[in-house]
Amino acid sequence: MRETMEKRGFLIVLGAITLAFLLILLPFWSAIFWACVMSLLFNPVQRRLVEKFNGRQSLAALLTLLLGLIVVVIPAIAIVFGFINEGVQLYQSIENREISPSAFIERVGNAVPFLPDLLQRLGIDTSNLRSYLSDSAISLSRMISQEALNVGRNTVSFTLNLALMLYLTFFLLRDGESLVNWMRNAVPMDEERRHVLFTKFAEVSRATVKGNLVVAIVQGALGGLIFWLLDLQAPLLWAVIMAFLSLVPAVGASLVWIPVAIYMYATGDWIKASILVAYGAVIIGLADNVLRPILVGRDTKLPDYMVLFSTLGGISLLGINGFVIGPLIAALFLSFWTIFSKEFNS
Repeated sequence: MRETMEKRGFLIVLGAITLAFLLILLPFWSAIFWACVMSLLFNPVQRRLVEKFNGRQSLAALLTLLLGLIVVVIPAIAIVFGFINEGVQLYQSIENREISPSAFIERVGNAVPFLPDLLQRLGIDTSNLRSYLSDSAISLSRMISQEALNVGRNTVSFTLNLALMLYLTFFLLRDGESLVNWMRNAVPMDEERRHVLFTKFAEVSRATVKGNLVVAIVQGALGGLIFWLLDLQAPLLWAVIMAFLSLVPAVGASLVWIPVAIYMYATGDWIKASILVAYGAVIIGLADNVLRPILVGRDTKLPDYMVLFSTLGGISLLGINGFVIGPLIAALFLSFWTIFSKEFNS
C-alpha cells in the first residue's frame, strides 16, 4: 500500500515538474522545434563528418551547422524579407487600383468567348463570380501584407529565436544520438515496442519532412525563377505560394502558373504564355514526380491525403510551424497504430 502511494506520488510530482518545465520552454518552442528539424535534416552530414574527423563530434557539429547556415538559414532569411517587401507592394498596388482582379477576369472572359456561356449553363453567375474573386484577391493580399508587417515589426524577437535555434542545433547535432538513446530508455515500454516505435517514427518523419520541405523548396524556386525570367510581378511572393501549394497532390504549383498563363494568353502575350506552360508542365510538374520518390521512398511515405490534411490542419492550428509539425504528428499516429495492429493481430 505504501509503495503504491509512493509511486503515485512520484508520478504526480514528475508530471507537475514536467508541465512546469514545458511552460518555461513555451516562449521558445518555435526555436526549439526548428532546431530539431535542422538537426534531423543534417544528421547524415554530421555522421559523415564525424567519421572523417575520427569521432570529433564538436568539430563535425560546427561544420555541419555552418553548412546549414549557408544552405538553409541565410537563403530563408533573404526569402522572408523579400516576401515581406513583395507582399506589401502587391497589396498597395491593389489598393491603389494599379492591379484590378476584376479586369483580369474580364480580359480572360473576352479572350475565351465560350467561357461565360459555359459558366452560365452550369448555373454560375459570372457577375457574382467576378465580385467574389475580386474580394478574395483583395482579402488575400491584405492578409499577406499584415502578416508580412507583423514579421517585420518583430525583428528583435526573430533575431533572438534565430540565435537560440542555431545554438541548440549545434548541441542537437553533437549530442543527438545520446539524447535519442536517453529518450528511448525513458519511454515506459518494453524493448521491442520501443524499437518499433522509434524506428518507424524516425523513418517516416525523416522521409516526410525531407520530402515535403525539399520538394516544396524546389518547386517554389523553379516557379519563382520562371516568373523572374518572364518579368512577371512579385516572383518571390508567387514562389512562396507555389511552395505551399506543392503539398496539394496532382495539381500543386499549377494552381498559380496555369491562371497566369491563361491571363497572358488573354492579353496577347502568346510567347511568354507558351514558355510558362511548357516550363510548368515539364520542369515544375516533373520535379514532384522525380524528387519525392527519391527523397521519401515508397515504403516510408505517408499517403498523399494524410500529408495534405495533416499539413493544412497543422498550419491552421500552429501557423507556419504546422507545415512540418502536422506531418510529424501524422507520422507518430501511424507509428503507434502500427505497433497496436501488430500486437492485436498476433
